[in-house]
Amino acid sequence: MKIINFFVKFSLIMVVLFIAKSSTNVEVAKVENENVNKTINLSTMALKVIEVEKNLKFTAIDTYTGDLTGYVYNCPLCNGTLACKPSYNIKDGTNTYVDDEYGEVYIVASSKNLPCGSIVSFYSNRISDDKIVAIVLDRGVTGNSLDFLSPSLSYAYDNIGRSSITYDVLRSGWE
Repeated sequence: MKIINFFVKFSLIMVVLFIAKSSTNVEVAKVENENVNKTINLSTMALKVIEVEKNLKFTAIDTYTGDLTGYVYNCPLCNGTLACKPSYNIKDGTNTYVDDEYGEVYIVASSKNLPCGSIVSFYSNRISDDKIVAIVLDRGVTGNSLDFLSPSLSYAYDNIGRSSITYDVLRSGWE
């Protein structure tokens, strides 16, 4: 009987120890990252942000249809100075403006439907095969029409004339 009692006690102790050991045993789990993209490339992220901002910059906030005509700085009602401040002087024949956000853009006149400093883009194969980006810096037209500041009267007659266009507003005023 002593042997059976010893064996039972010994078995119980072993079971208790086994259960205790298995419930308190903490194994260290090693996690391995097999992902090839382990580091963040900040240069690539910055380029992606710039790309997204550039795409957003050329996203239309509104679209209009109107006539496109051409004019020159010395037209009968023109004095060589643009109506929108800072009263840009164009008597030297320039027809572009350097915008902080959009770079060098053409100059157009609009009605007061578009605030001064608005950026528009449109296609006109009479002027260029590429999309034209322009800034509203002058007044003198009605409705949704645009008047393209031309380098010369002959260019306005020969290349622009009068045509119907659809244009996108990319920026409304000097935002």
